[in-house]
Amino acid sequence: MTSHSTPKTTTVMNLPMVGFGTYLIADTDAPAAVAEAIAAGYRHIDTAAAYRNEAGVGEGIRKGITAAGLDREDIFVTTKLWPGNPAWGDAPKGYDETIGAFGESLRALGLDYVDLYLIHAPSGGAERVNEWRALVDLKAQGKARAIGVSNFTEAHIEEIRAAGLPLPDFNQIELHPWTQKPDLLAYMAENGIAPIAYSSLVPLSTWRAEPGQDSAKTAEMLAAGTDAASPFKEMADKYGVTEAQVLLRWAVQKGFAVLPKSLNPERMRQNIDLFGFEIDEADMARIETMDRGDGVAWATGDPRYMG
Repeated sequence: MTSHSTPKTTTVMNLPMVGFGTYLIADTDAPAAVAEAIAAGYRHIDTAAAYRNEAGVGEGIRKGITAAGLDREDIFVTTKLWPGNPAWGDAPKGYDETIGAFGESLRALGLDYVDLYLIHAPSGGAERVNEWRALVDLKAQGKARAIGVSNFTEAHIEEIRAAGLPLPDFNQIELHPWTQKPDLLAYMAENGIAPIAYSSLVPLSTWRAEPGQDSAKTAEMLAAGTDAASPFKEMADKYGVTEAQVLLRWAVQKGFAVLPKSLNPERMRQNIDLFGFEIDEADMARIETMDRGDGVAWATGDPRYMG
């Protein structure tokens, strides 16, 4: 195992590099899972109104803080606005509805503020700018310490610029070796927008293997290249870690915050244990060649796919 001499454990605005994702964790399971994650060392907890588990996540945060002897300020909490989706007959939220939805999330979480509030997807259509204007005001009021977007492209972010509003602090997007998004990441870097990666473990054959967990594009992409000769298995053996750790370390080494999710305490601990090894230049270059373009959890222009 190659040592990593100067581990960087946070990104901009003190966002921990490794957070705990809660997508597909039921509200009833969330309290125990989140408390266990905090006990394992996670200091960023990510949820969303659309996950329907904010109440359970909030309970888990309180339990975890108490058990670990922490303060609220020690935990970075992210939640997300569901912006509406006309394709589902779900009217996009305007300014007032966004403010109201944020209040509902705070009440469900049992918190006075969140560290990061995101617009979950660019499905708000003509209301996107009004939704963003509401987030800007929530940040000014101190109710959201940072604000951002998720699944936004360059064009969606340019709408914000055209409206004369501050650009997002973060953009949470699908990032892994099969969808590396170099153009979007370069644009974000030029504009001071930090990436947060989700669905980091897509290249694993076990990713969302349970019925109902896959996206419409999962089978298509997995069929294109997951087999017993996985290069990530080779790398895992080389560094003495798991395949998941290789994928997560790749992201961290690229400077992306990640959001692994597991209900297994041992895997929770493995997924946050990323700073004792470093992927060498040859393997990083090899991974660079694996980009397949679009991802599986979101397709630009099709709001059915959300991560």
